[in-house]
Amino acid sequence: MAGKPKYYIVEASALPEVFLKVAEAKRLLSTGEAATVNEATRMTDISRSAFYKYRDAVLPFQNMMTGRIITFQLLLHDEPGLLSGILGIFAQAGANIITINSIVPTNGTAVVTISAETIDLSDSLEEFMATLSAYPGVVKADVLAG
Repeated sequence: MAGKPKYYIVEASALPEVFLKVAEAKRLLSTGEAATVNEATRMTDISRSAFYKYRDAVLPFQNMMTGRIITFQLLLHDEPGLLSGILGIFAQAGANIITINSIVPTNGTAVVTISAETIDLSDSLEEFMATLSAYPGVVKADVLAG
């Protein structure tokens, strides 16, 4: 049984080297400096299995000048009004939406990416993620960056 995820802010020098290399590989992929996971792992000298093991758990923390901006990725059922309800959760929690991107639904689900300024978030990130995850129609909710 999987428990709720817990997040920690840890100074980079205290992290095992593999976590730093995974973060660097993710950066290389996101900037286009590496075209494939294989290329990114070669460039950072880690195994692909280490990359895949930690890629969803290692996220660099960025404190933006205008506030803390977090990018969320949601897998949603294709249901009328669902996105509106999700946006209501963001508004109720005090998050300011910066961008919303959605792909065309396939097989009854769609991936939606939302970037939001969360400096005024009324709940902890863990509580906010739990609220999003529990909302009817949400298949999966993850933090991509922030």
